[in-house]
Amino acid sequence: MVDKEEVRPQHNSHHFLLVAYGVQSHINPGWVLAHRLTRLGIDGSVLATLSIPVASYHRMFPDATMVETATDGIISYIPCSDGVDDGSWPKDANDRALRRRASSENLSAIVARFADRGQPVTCIICTMIFLPVLDVAREHNIPVAIYWIQPATLLAINYHYFHGYNELITSHATDPTYKVCLPGLSCPLQIGNFPSFLIDMSGSEMSKAIIELFQELFKYIDQLRPKVLLNTFDELEANVIREMKKHFDVFTVGPMVGSSTEARIHLFKHDNVDKKRYMEWLQAHPEKSAVYVSFGSVTKNSKRQMDEIIGGLRQCGRPYLLVVRKDGLEDDDENNHNLEDTQTQLGMVVEWCDQLEVLSHSAVGCFVSHCGWNSTIEAVVSGVPVIGVPNMLDQLTNIYLIEEEWGIGIKGECNNDGVVTGTELARCIELVMGESPKAMAIRERSKALKEIAQASVNAVPQFQSSQIN
Repeated sequence: MVDKEEVRPQHNSHHFLLVAYGVQSHINPGWVLAHRLTRLGIDGSVLATLSIPVASYHRMFPDATMVETATDGIISYIPCSDGVDDGSWPKDANDRALRRRASSENLSAIVARFADRGQPVTCIICTMIFLPVLDVAREHNIPVAIYWIQPATLLAINYHYFHGYNELITSHATDPTYKVCLPGLSCPLQIGNFPSFLIDMSGSEMSKAIIELFQELFKYIDQLRPKVLLNTFDELEANVIREMKKHFDVFTVGPMVGSSTEARIHLFKHDNVDKKRYMEWLQAHPEKSAVYVSFGSVTKNSKRQMDEIIGGLRQCGRPYLLVVRKDGLEDDDENNHNLEDTQTQLGMVVEWCDQLEVLSHSAVGCFVSHCGWNSTIEAVVSGVPVIGVPNMLDQLTNIYLIEEEWGIGIKGECNNDGVVTGTELARCIELVMGESPKAMAIRERSKALKEIAQASVNAVPQFQSSQIN
């Protein structure tokens, strides 16, 4: 239950303002970090507020006004306007500049209001690259911490790209098998495993925008040396974390996944009726027998790719739980995928689910995923092997880590049209869930990594609030 917050001035306390992009993959790790930060204080001496864009705020709290601050009894929530407030992405450089200015002005006003209420912000934390935070921090002279919600390996790749490796990487961008040796990485990395925006030679507006954002972020980090909080844990990426500590003031704070019994934020339709239905379905199946398939909150699949996925699931003959969002298909015709038509005796199809609770269920034996970092780290914590169907951004690197570094899954290989066929998916499912030596090795490694990850989740945080400020 989330209520309007009662204003209570707090003196001599830390107040963290955590600013997140308005997408599921930023909001949930932000939510978990905000809750954990409050545990660093005694008797409420540490406050945390999660600020998200207006469009996402109203999906979470549909009855709230724009200026209200909500609370769940532990942390507060407050919306921030980008001047558009429709949840869309900027169209071009001019649009980005206008939204940045509006976001900076509104975030600055939020900081000022907290100060007037006797709850001054003592540190601003931003998920990845929310540049208005940097503007506001300079204006109000407030310390900044960068919350890196991808693996440390991605931090290293992006850092080295902007520190001497960009020409080497871009000059081989069209050769996916070309290998680049980067400091801290245990093995050379193929170009095809780099994040998509670094090797995108199409001139896409999104890739250019992301590179510009990262360029400014790393310039800021080089100059002002803010704290960098990593949503990973030491045992998972030991070598690269050690390397990054040469360049940044780094803290590993992950895995930031909460627990399967904690409430989570859902920006998509998710009610108790749906949850009861799919949890009862899982309960009716034997241990490690079911395939769970979800491609996250951002990735969109073509009708052809989704048809192949469904065909592969039916071909493998194992029970499956498939998540298909109505807005998760590239085709506009919703009739292309009628959810009821996709149901079979073996499978259940839902529009959205509580992923961590599903992955934690004993019936789930395999996770077919786009390999976003949230999904990847949740699979690690749950001990569920992964079949990767990556599409963009960090997903291409995450599947490399899953398959080559950690040995907890495999990548579904695309055909010449860039599609993972149903036959290939069925082959991968059998390889992971079957009884071959490789399948058993993947499951054993997943189980071992789960124990290490859960020990990190349960550990007392190795930092103090004063260290982050």
